[in-house]
Amino acid sequence: MAKRRSLRKTVAKIAVAGAVVALLSGCQAVPMAGLLQPVYTPVTKQSHSLRTLPAPAKRITVAVYDFPDLTGQYKERENVQSLSRAVTQGGAPMLIKALQDAGEKRWFTVLDRARLDDLLKERQIVTEMRRLYRNEQRIDPNVLPPLDHAGIILQGGITGYDTNTMTGGIGARYLGIGGDTKWQQDTVTVTLRAVSTNTGEVLSSVAVHKMIASYAIQGGAFRYIALDKILEAEAGLTHNEPKQIAVQQAIEKAVMGMIIEGAELGVWSFADAEAGRQVIADYRDEKYGTKLTAAAEIVPPPKTSNAADVVETTPAWPRAAVAPRRPATAPSPAAKPAAPVAPPPASPGETVGSVEPGVDGADPETSPAVAGVAPSPIRASTSAVRQGEQVASVARVR
Repeated sequence: MAKRRSLRKTVAKIAVAGAVVALLSGCQAVPMAGLLQPVYTPVTKQSHSLRTLPAPAKRITVAVYDFPDLTGQYKERENVQSLSRAVTQGGAPMLIKALQDAGEKRWFTVLDRARLDDLLKERQIVTEMRRLYRNEQRIDPNVLPPLDHAGIILQGGITGYDTNTMTGGIGARYLGIGGDTKWQQDTVTVTLRAVSTNTGEVLSSVAVHKMIASYAIQGGAFRYIALDKILEAEAGLTHNEPKQIAVQQAIEKAVMGMIIEGAELGVWSFADAEAGRQVIADYRDEKYGTKLTAAAEIVPPPKTSNAADVVETTPAWPRAAVAPRRPATAPSPAAKPAAPVAPPPASPGETVGSVEPGVDGADPETSPAVAGVAPSPIRASTSAVRQGEQVASVARVR
């Protein structure tokens, strides 16, 4: 009996040692940080549904300016102030990627307006360089063509992020051996709308909720295997769904819903009408379920017609011939000043305004009147006074 008990103790020790070694080896099997190689983002179930949409009748040109985080929430940490946002701030790149994935790049021509200032600055550099070094006042449109513009602008954002919307767990333990599991659920909400560039009318609007699941599994043992020996072991696993992947899937779902609603409203259409009707029917079943009403089956179209049509800007180059201007008439030469009118002849024996040469230094050759220069006001007044005295003297003689 003693030998059997000793053998059992030895086997138990070996089993415990093997379990500890296996547990530690499992921990060592986890790759260290930096050893994992980067991989391309896998195609999820939602991404596959978006990529396999039926092709459109024609591609639609849309513009994306921004897709911001409108929640204003920060990460929750106990007793620590965090400046990190609760959700991703890269909504616009995710939206552009989802639009390009729709129908494997067959649905949309996407115009990136998120960094429009950078684009305009680069075009301005081209214009200035050609003006300075090639003396071009008008840039050839083959060198710098006009920017494309869209008939529809896609707007929206991440409008909600709710944490701990649902939590739960279960566990059991017997004689110091047991395990438990816990799970938590968050919710992120995104909205997407298509706005007409011509009228500003909202053509279609979609809201999508995405659940973010996190769970943890833990097990352990704590018991005495001998009077002075204790067995203690723990193991666990935690899985947190990445929030940016959840936001990306919600945006892809919103793009898919917007495409289907736009086809239902007549903003655009499917190339295969039968396949399009089947997609619309599946969308209604998923959205309404048993609550589909007669009014929801017949949706009135938007007021804006042909919202997806775009008139391209065609450069006027070479410039159309302009009618020649009439030659400007040469200005006529300035008319010569008319000769001064001679005063009326004096009466017999009357002398008016005559000044003998040499009197008061008057010289007919240097006189301003003779030289064609207007006399100064002082000289004119002096001459008038002298002429008045001479007229008075003549009158007395008479």
